[in-house]
Amino acid sequence: MTQGSTNTATAASTLPSLAMTLTIQALASAALIAPTAVAPVITGEMALPAAAVGLYIAVAYLGAMVASVLGSHLVLHRGAIRTSQYALGLCALGLGLIATGWTPAAALGAFALGLGYGPITPASSQILARTTPAHRVGLVFSLKQTGVPLGGVIAGLAVPPLTLATGWPIALLCIALAAAACALMSQTLRASLDVDLSDTAHRPGLAALIQPVRIVWKEPRLRTLAMCSLAFSAVQVCLTAFLVSYLTVQLRWPLVAAGVALSVSQVAGVVGRVLWGWVADHGPGARSMLVMLCTAMIASGLAMPLLDPASPQALVLATVMIYGGTAIGWNGVYLAAVARLAPPGQAGVATGGTLAFTYLGVVVGPPLFGVIASGSSNYAMAFAATAVPLLACLAALLRVGRTPQAAGPH
Repeated sequence: MTQGSTNTATAASTLPSLAMTLTIQALASAALIAPTAVAPVITGEMALPAAAVGLYIAVAYLGAMVASVLGSHLVLHRGAIRTSQYALGLCALGLGLIATGWTPAAALGAFALGLGYGPITPASSQILARTTPAHRVGLVFSLKQTGVPLGGVIAGLAVPPLTLATGWPIALLCIALAAAACALMSQTLRASLDVDLSDTAHRPGLAALIQPVRIVWKEPRLRTLAMCSLAFSAVQVCLTAFLVSYLTVQLRWPLVAAGVALSVSQVAGVVGRVLWGWVADHGPGARSMLVMLCTAMIASGLAMPLLDPASPQALVLATVMIYGGTAIGWNGVYLAAVARLAPPGQAGVATGGTLAFTYLGVVVGPPLFGVIASGSSNYAMAFAATAVPLLACLAALLRVGRTPQAAGPH
């Protein structure tokens, strides 16, 4: 077979793999976001405070932190498709437990959802690395990552109307059934993709697990980026988790309209994840692009208290679109900056090390946001408060830009 025909065959095999991994990512994300899309209804019926949404996210991402560390090892021994099937099954189980409406079961369900969400990225990376031609890796991986906000679009458009029609437990179970159906559909690719599995069980030691974090912490510029990702990820998840509550409680929007606004923010994030990366590559560079995105996030958060029930719907949606496009769309640019600053040959290890900080922001940020929102009875002020850590990030990024060593990611 010629080199050209090999490339063609590989490119052809990329399409079903990309379609499947994108669908898996989107449904896992939809499962995680679904309870937040109708959070005011769920917390009201379960007699829970607003801060419960933040605790839900924290518990879920604690599960994701555990599963993301162990997920790559499960991929080696069980296969990427089988791991994805396990993950989607856990997502379906988690939604089922939350649908019971019993608080202890819901807490366990949140953790199960996180356990299901965590292995999705290492599993999909294994699949796409095997099936994607080298010259298309960047585009294909970027497209797959849009599955995260696409899941938010699914949750925002589907869950509120289903809740009004059938009740929130049935709405969550519909998403659970979709995740389970996707697990079954993925079986068609298992024979071709789950190959070359390891026969030996290997449990990584503590030193191996913390080595990526050590690499990041010892390099000042990587450490700065990692700490910025902590704040960025907190803002991203707080926007996704609390936007519907902010719109329905504070701006008095109907639940379905608030769900549509959530979808608008997620679509903007989908576009942003691809667009900002392209702009950074063809213009200012990753570090300068992060400065711009951080500035826009600060402005968007500070704009939230300026909106009220009388604000034009178009103005609210425009604010939400800018907020979502930046707070959800920063990931690709950030990963490019990390790869440029990583020691030679250690971009993957450095990325894994920064992920620990990214997840920490998701675990810590939403509960703090919930406490501020509950204490002040004002979601808008909680959004505005996110400007404080973001201002610190902005100062750190500008300081990195002034150092001679920082020329790499520009």
